[in-house]
Amino acid sequence: MSLNTKNNLYREILDRIDRGGNWEMIVVDGVVGVGKSTLMNILAERGLIAYEEPVVDNPILEKFYYDRNRYSFPLQVFFLNKRFKQIKEAGLVENSVMDRSIYGDVIFAKMLCEKGEMTVEEFELYKELLENMLEHVKAPKLMVYLEISVDEAMKRIQKRGRDYEQVVEREYWEKLNNEYREYFENYNVSPILRINVDELDFENVPEDREYVLNLIDEKLSELENNK
Repeated sequence: MSLNTKNNLYREILDRIDRGGNWEMIVVDGVVGVGKSTLMNILAERGLIAYEEPVVDNPILEKFYYDRNRYSFPLQVFFLNKRFKQIKEAGLVENSVMDRSIYGDVIFAKMLCEKGEMTVEEFELYKELLENMLEHVKAPKLMVYLEISVDEAMKRIQKRGRDYEQVVEREYWEKLNNEYREYFENYNVSPILRINVDELDFENVPEDREYVLNLIDEKLSELENNK
């Protein structure tokens, strides 16, 4: 099922974000398995206040992977509600870091609707909720986009061993990767740092960790100097 949108959907959604300054937060984003939580926790070790993606206490997520037609809409609304609450809290705190966020939430909903796993009516309701929320949200001071190939992402997903992720077909991960690339081609609301992590293991290799942290530090210093 295709969406009837005359304009670029991602740009349309991004345009809803409040442009009256930026919140003092870093957002780490990327596809499933890219290492968002790991990098967020590394940054938290340096004193940043971490806001984790609402996965652990999510009663719908595992059910979704086994029956996407039934659980797509309630799952997206669950995430949307939690992410809005999180980002309002994080926006009041200096030096926070988020593992994924409300900014890119629409990626999953768009993909599910296009596959017919969420109805157009459900998507339009979701989109209206998202747009209303984004009008009360400012952009982060830095968006860190972790890029990865589909093959490498699938290796990492298999390695971490979440049963409900193992049943997902390759086509889903390929589509998700493509949607992320399209979204970040349109992302224009804050500075962005792209890091390809195909050859990096910043969880276990100290040199890789130092490399990634240096990239982030250099970008933040550049932004501070340009104020």
